[in-house]
Amino acid sequence: MVTKATGFMKCVTVSLAIVLAGCSTVPTSFTPLNPTPPEEFSHTVFHEVVRAHVRDGSVDYPAIHSDDRLPMYLDQLDRVDPNAFTTQNERLAFWINAYNAFAIKGILDKYSPTSYWGRYRYFIGRDYRVGGEILNLYDLERTVLIAQFHEPRIHFAIVCASLSCPKLQPWAFEPDQLEFQLDRVAREFINDPIRNHFDRVKKVASLSMIFKWFDEDFTRVAGSVLTYVIRYVDDPELVQDLIRSEYRIEYLDYDWSLNGIPLKEQNHVGPS
Repeated sequence: MVTKATGFMKCVTVSLAIVLAGCSTVPTSFTPLNPTPPEEFSHTVFHEVVRAHVRDGSVDYPAIHSDDRLPMYLDQLDRVDPNAFTTQNERLAFWINAYNAFAIKGILDKYSPTSYWGRYRYFIGRDYRVGGEILNLYDLERTVLIAQFHEPRIHFAIVCASLSCPKLQPWAFEPDQLEFQLDRVAREFINDPIRNHFDRVKKVASLSMIFKWFDEDFTRVAGSVLTYVIRYVDDPELVQDLIRSEYRIEYLDYDWSLNGIPLKEQNHVGPS
């Protein structure tokens, strides 16, 4: 999640800005070969992959690397026109699952967001195929998920293979369950004491950098980052204290370490 995209771009230097001028953009139309009708498309294969190889957010990348089902799902993504889905939930579930599948694929292809240059290569330098067209993780997040759906909970649903990201879930997002699933991941992320915690004595809210990088997404729907966070805090006493008291926000350092078991060799990470 630099991409958690805005955060990454705020750190991009002039030299990288020159390179970015040649980056891909998200296509507005899709032309899949041997297309799958949208009513026949399913996220079942991806669900089976993460159910088999994800435990409490920890991803077994070597096991997925040996599993033929992820390439099957990636092929399915390339054979369907995402614009053909008729409901917003169908489109949003499609793009969330696509992001997570591509983020896994990037690690399997020996890319890594653990370094500065590695993040550029991982989010921008690596293209993926959807509906016969190409796009990268940065464009998928910023131009599709953020710009088209205006749903802050996506930031708790998409996972870029790092420890400070939300946990990758052992299930795929589904259109008919999407509202429940998005609420679930938002609540899980915000109440995770590793990713967010609150000092009721000092009145300090220590929040994930995701809330800083994407503050506009949260303030647009709630008025402020803290007001948004309060919506999902489970502890009723803490909720009342957050409402009554003036908390100062501090943002936690982001841990870009891999969110699971690494492959034996990690190349293409670039210099730090």
